[in-house]
Amino acid sequence: MINRGKCAVIGCGFVGAEITYTLMEDGIFSEIVMLDTNMAKAKGQEMDLNHGLPFMPASRVYAGTYEDLKDAYIIIITAGAGQKPGETRTDLVERNVKILKKIVEDIMQWNQEAILLLVSNPVDTLTYVAQEISGYPAHRVIGSGTLLDTNRLKYMLGERLDIDHKQIHAYILGEHGDSEFPVYSSANVSGIRLEDFIRQVRPDMNKDELYSIYNEVRNSAYQVIQYKKATYYAIAQSVRRICEVIVRDERCVFPVSTRLEGEYGLKDLCISVPCILGKDGISKVLEIPLNEREKESLQKSADAIKKTIQLTGY
Repeated sequence: MINRGKCAVIGCGFVGAEITYTLMEDGIFSEIVMLDTNMAKAKGQEMDLNHGLPFMPASRVYAGTYEDLKDAYIIIITAGAGQKPGETRTDLVERNVKILKKIVEDIMQWNQEAILLLVSNPVDTLTYVAQEISGYPAHRVIGSGTLLDTNRLKYMLGERLDIDHKQIHAYILGEHGDSEFPVYSSANVSGIRLEDFIRQVRPDMNKDELYSIYNEVRNSAYQVIQYKKATYYAIAQSVRRICEVIVRDERCVFPVSTRLEGEYGLKDLCISVPCILGKDGISKVLEIPLNEREKESLQKSADAIKKTIQLTGY
């Protein structure tokens, strides 16, 4: 039987450890099990995290084995080779597919009812491969996708427009990678079309600046990696929010990576589009209006993902 108060984090590197930490702070899980091929590292993370428990909501955090996953509600997969400076996410595909295959096969021995949440890159390809290997229904295999990129866009737009980032509603869709694209045609600030809002508060801002912001979003991970070798705080917050929405059945709309079977005219791939998230994972893939430029961008992004999937043999 699934324990809805329990999750697992596979991979105890920067990303996995930070995700565990943010989940502990949030208090949505009463039990978090951490797995890593380096058991000593997992044990060290267990000790370090537990030493902060007196200041956090009560929870049990421990290093475990795959057998400990048998009743986990959400299994978060962060394990894999890290992205190096100058390396694209797709460059990681061969190394990380091999790692993922072993992980998913080990999960399947103990748990076939959990929700799998993929964070490792290239996340769209790995989400597709995980669903193919596991045979889990598509709604229970979710990639963190462009939720982080969308948050980056909201942050940067908020800074330029001098407005609370949470008032901005806009998406980055497609691949979590170089072919991702902004959906400016339906973007708004608290219900006011982005174009109209800009006209009133930043009349000097033009379309070139909007697409400059998008380019900053697309390249921001590379910059962070160049500065400090890895990104982990913002993705941890994105994963925390996904878990929170699922556990609390909030039915929020997030751009996450999921398998499409005809939506947007696409199939047999995982790509980020707006989805309704709740207690069973993805309950609905939403098809939102796109202008011609955005439709072309979505197709190009899908083609890029399919090309990477072909490299995996799945």
